[in-house]
Amino acid sequence: MWIEEKEANALWEGKASNNRISYYFNKELLQLAIQNYEFTRSIYRNELAELKRWSDERGLSNMGFGREKTTYCYFAVASATSVPHDSNIRMLVAKSGIIITVADDFFDMEGSLCDLERLTDAIKMWNSRGLSSHSKVIFDALDDLVSETATRYFQQEGTDITHCLQDIWYETFLSWLVEAKWSRNGHRPSTDDYLKNGMISIAAHSMVLPSCCFLKPSLPNEKLGPAHYEPITKLLMVIARLLNDIQSYEKEKEEGKMNFFGTLTENPESNIEDSVAIAEEIIGIKKKEFLEHVLINGHSDLPKHSKHFHLSCLKVFHMFYDSSNRFDSKTELLRDINKAFYLPLRHSKPKDQFSLPSAPKKKCVTMNFNLSRPFKQVSYVTSRRYGMAPLAMAPKVVPRFI
Repeated sequence: MWIEEKEANALWEGKASNNRISYYFNKELLQLAIQNYEFTRSIYRNELAELKRWSDERGLSNMGFGREKTTYCYFAVASATSVPHDSNIRMLVAKSGIIITVADDFFDMEGSLCDLERLTDAIKMWNSRGLSSHSKVIFDALDDLVSETATRYFQQEGTDITHCLQDIWYETFLSWLVEAKWSRNGHRPSTDDYLKNGMISIAAHSMVLPSCCFLKPSLPNEKLGPAHYEPITKLLMVIARLLNDIQSYEKEKEEGKMNFFGTLTENPESNIEDSVAIAEEIIGIKKKEFLEHVLINGHSDLPKHSKHFHLSCLKVFHMFYDSSNRFDSKTELLRDINKAFYLPLRHSKPKDQFSLPSAPKKKCVTMNFNLSRPFKQVSYVTSRRYGMAPLAMAPKVVPRFI
C-alpha cells in the first residue's frame, strides 16, 4: 500500500503500484498511524506490567543475587513477534527467559554443588520435596510455567505435553550442573564435549520449542523430545552459544567459568584473536546452513512459522551479543526500551524528495485591438523560447506591433 505524494516525481517507488491512497488523506492517515502505534505500545506496557507482577509473586525478582532481566526478556521477545497477536507466546518466552537467567546465575555464583545436584534431581523427578530457599523458588516458578503451558496446549490441541516440557527443562538444568562441576573441579573439556553441552546450556531451545507449539500450524509433538530436535533447532543452539561466548569470554574467565575459548588451546590468552576468528568462522558456516533450513523448502520438516520463529530468536541473540554483551549491560538497551514502551512519539514533516526539473509554465495573454473593422478576440501564447504566437485570429486581420 502506497500513500501518494503531493509532488510526485518520476522516481517515486509507488508509481507502478495499483494500491495507492490519495495524498488528500495524509493528515487522517498520519493520525491513524499514531493511534495504531499508541495502541500497540499500550499492549506492550500492559503485558510487561503483568510479567513484572508474575516475577514478583514468584520471588524471582528478589533473589538477592544475579541479574534482574524481566524487562530485557520481554523487550527481546516483543521485538520478534507481531502485535496484537501472539500475546501468549510473548509471555511464555519472557517467563522462560527470566527463569533461565535466575537459574543460570544460581548455578554459576550462588548455589553449592550439593544444592545444584539436589535441584537437578528434583527437576528430573519433578518433585520439590527436600528443596528450600532459592532452589524451591526456582522449582516452583518453573512448575507454574510448565503447568500453565501444558494446560493451554491441552485445551487447544487435546494432547498432554507435560512430560515433553519437563524433559526439555531437565536437559537444560543438567547441562548447567555439568558446567558447574567443570568450573569447580578445574576440568578442561574437549572442544566437542564443551559445544555438545554448551549448545544445551544456552537454553535457546527451552524458549523456542514450547512457543512453537502455539503457532499455526503447531509444532509436532515428537519434535519436542531431546532426541528428536530438528537440524534447524540444533544450529540455532550452536550459533547462540558461540555468539554468547565471544562477548562473555573476559567476564567468564574472571569468574573461573569454562568457555569455548578455554578449550581451544592450553594458553588461550596468547592468541585470543585467532580463537575469536575460529569461532566467527564456525558461526558463518552454521548460519549459512541455518538460513538454508529457514528459507529453502525441503531442508526442514518444521512448519513455516516455526522456522521463522527460529530465525527471530537468532536475531534476538544477535541483538544481545553481536558487538558486545548487551544482555549483561545495565544501560546499553535502556534507550531502546524507553523509546519502544514509554517515550512520547515524535513525528515531523517528511523531507522533500528529489524531483526532476519541470518545463517552464506557459502564460496565456489576451489582447484586444480597437480597429475600425470589428474582429474577434485574439489569444497569444508567450514562452521564453519562442516569443509570442497567435492562437486564434479573425480572418484577414493581422495586427502589427511597433
